[in-house]
Amino acid sequence: MKISDNKIGYARVSTDEQHLDLQLQALAAYGCDVTFSDRGISGAKFDRPGLNEALATAVSGSTIVVWRLDRLGRSMRHLAAIIGDLDMRGVRVVSLTEYIDTRSSSGRFTFHMLAALAEFERGLISERTRAGIAAARARGSNIGRPAALNEAQRQRARELLEEHPAKVVAETLNIDRRTLRRYMNQPRALALTTADME
Repeated sequence: MKISDNKIGYARVSTDEQHLDLQLQALAAYGCDVTFSDRGISGAKFDRPGLNEALATAVSGSTIVVWRLDRLGRSMRHLAAIIGDLDMRGVRVVSLTEYIDTRSSSGRFTFHMLAALAEFERGLISERTRAGIAAARARGSNIGRPAALNEAQRQRARELLEEHPAKVVAETLNIDRRTLRRYMNQPRALALTTADME
């Protein structure tokens, strides 16, 4: 139902044990024409069936109504992306408990603050990641996934490959043949021909 000027409610609870009643009653009292909901789905998930339907139903002139902004999204970045997209489409967003309305000047200010906070959050995460990697390297830690084979296992693989096909060796070591090829092509490893690895 894509009708301009309609009020589209959206409600969400994170677990199946929680109830939607309070949110649904508030949305009905506000006069929502249709309400979509998600039960047992975290707000951190971007792909939610009820939210997807609510966003698809909204057209220019529509209003998306939520009990609280965190029903739309848990992270600032996700929330700012949703509200920004709706704003570009001419869709108003109303949060009942926080008294936010993106058609009002205070509501638009709140939206711009959310966008700025989302950018700030992105910057902090990036800085923390870079600092964590630098600290780990300074301690001599390896960055990334743990090695599938240690040096002793690589040596064992080299010995096995002298008598057995790569497929058998990979199965014996419980790794994929591509992983075996990668490790055998590393420095200090025995070179294998492509035929050996088939």
